[in-house]
Amino acid sequence: MSYLVTIGLEVHCQVDTATKMFCSCATSFGDEPNTNVCPVCLGLPGALPVLNRVAIEKTVLAGMLLGCSTPPVSKWDRKNYFYPDMPKNYQTTQMELPLCIGGEVQLYDHCYPNDVQKSIARPGILIRLNRIHLEEDVAKSTHLGNASLVDYNRAGTPLMEIVSEPDLETGEEAFAYLRTLQMILQQGGISDADMEKGQMRCDVNISLRKNASDPLGAKVELKNLNSTSAVRRAIHFEIERQTDEMDRGIAQIQSTRRWDDDRGESQMMRTKEDAHDYRYFPCPDLLPLETAEIVEKMSLLVPEAPHQRAARYEKDFALSRYDANVLCSELALSRYFEDVLAPGLAAKKVANFLINAMLGALNERGCGVGECPVSATEMRGLLQLVEDGTLASNQAREVLDAMMANPAKSAREIADEMGFKPTDTGALDALCDAVIAANPEKVAEIAAGNEKLLNFLTGQLMKAATTKPNPKLATDLLRKKILG
Repeated sequence: MSYLVTIGLEVHCQVDTATKMFCSCATSFGDEPNTNVCPVCLGLPGALPVLNRVAIEKTVLAGMLLGCSTPPVSKWDRKNYFYPDMPKNYQTTQMELPLCIGGEVQLYDHCYPNDVQKSIARPGILIRLNRIHLEEDVAKSTHLGNASLVDYNRAGTPLMEIVSEPDLETGEEAFAYLRTLQMILQQGGISDADMEKGQMRCDVNISLRKNASDPLGAKVELKNLNSTSAVRRAIHFEIERQTDEMDRGIAQIQSTRRWDDDRGESQMMRTKEDAHDYRYFPCPDLLPLETAEIVEKMSLLVPEAPHQRAARYEKDFALSRYDANVLCSELALSRYFEDVLAPGLAAKKVANFLINAMLGALNERGCGVGECPVSATEMRGLLQLVEDGTLASNQAREVLDAMMANPAKSAREIADEMGFKPTDTGALDALCDAVIAANPEKVAEIAAGNEKLLNFLTGQLMKAATTKPNPKLATDLLRKKILG
């Protein structure tokens, strides 16, 4: 039987700050275990928390980027539970009055998995947000065969929890939601949101029901998924598992399950967990926070979101939606593109070269745009050589490869060394005449309509030239001489 699937995500994302949420310990990644700790983040008796203002400001800024509102007063609560990753046996979080309420995320089509981008079921859908609250991260547990190791360096790191409404329907939409959120948070300077480093994780809530008029089915939660592809796989498995059980008459119960990515299956952890199980109560160590001053400050700092920048590129530079989305997928790439642009350079040609040539060259070298050895100024110089006819596009790619290996040299220096020098008009004209005279049969076929043979004549001309002229200019001149 086919069932209606309802999915909501709770995304946990570390806020990019130098210190932890309630103490001055560093938040650096990869340090020796249990070195960035103090009485506060270890929960020692008598240690009192102090709020991290930057974490609060960045969370409010994230809310503004996602269309949330911020209440005039926000407060802190204690979520009580016993587990080795939380030494205090409670987590300082926000239950009743979070920093951000409402909001939405419009899924970017280019954030879907590559294999479904041409067949998106609900393109451009909006996923409503319920809230974004700020809390402290827990320690990192490493489970061995018969023991567990706990590293408290991560405990106390500022952590946003972005809670969606149950508006998602497939694993592919969940994948796109996470990628879209990542892009917005990274480009907004909120978080690196690197799932491989544990900076972004999510819990997935899934329920099935027969008809749209039925109440939502029992919620099954999948905990602590740490990659977009794992989320997609886990949702597909869980939908199949619940469907099979419901077809056999087995009622689903509210439960929490663990996803084992190696085995490709979910496993039961516990059942019937709800908010009241955590015995929330107001944190006695932290006063409620009046937010007006922070909201006023951050409202002046809201950056351009990726989709806003892409729309501007389409409007101002007449780029295709695809090219605009690619250029806006990374802030460093957007900035590089805008730095390369100059009077006389067509934005479409610049975008095409960066996407098809530069990104490919960087990918071959295993580095990103921020590590590109060719500066925007030198890239502009290379593209100006294409614009003035010195280089054809394929020649420009050869020069770019050489520039990547020798970033101290300019495009013109490398082009000269490789023999790509402007050919004198008279010399090029003479070369065309010589090639035409040497190949009368080919010329006759071209004149009769077989223009593909122009490429043969161009090849002959390139062999005869002492420099390497622009083959497009040579082909155009040959065509003019033969066909008029």
